[in-house]
Amino acid sequence: MTKSKNRRALDCHVACSVEIALDIIGGKWKGVILYHLLSGTKRFSELQRLIPSVAQRMLTQQLRQLEEDGIIARTVYPVIPPKVEYTLTPEGEKLEKLLIQLRDFGRYWSKTQMTF
Repeated sequence: MTKSKNRRALDCHVACSVEIALDIIGGKWKGVILYHLLSGTKRFSELQRLIPSVAQRMLTQQLRQLEEDGIIARTVYPVIPPKVEYTLTPEGEKLEKLLIQLRDFGRYWSKTQMTF
């Protein structure tokens, strides 16, 4: 794991691996970004359309952190207007089962919490 300069050092203890995983994928939008990238490479504008609630600055920040951690890869094409694409790295692809389980849990939870 590449530790970014603005992240705290992790003090390993009993739940160290959970702490490491949450440090990498934690954040309001990272899971959503990763979920959308499961279906393939996306341009920045596609991610904006898929996640309309996220501010451009926040999306950029979350993408940079995921790239820093080696979870996604960013490809910039030298064209005008600029074209930037994001894709999961092999490390990011290892999150597929977890992301699907999170999606399924969210569906289950939303159904159990519905009030009539």
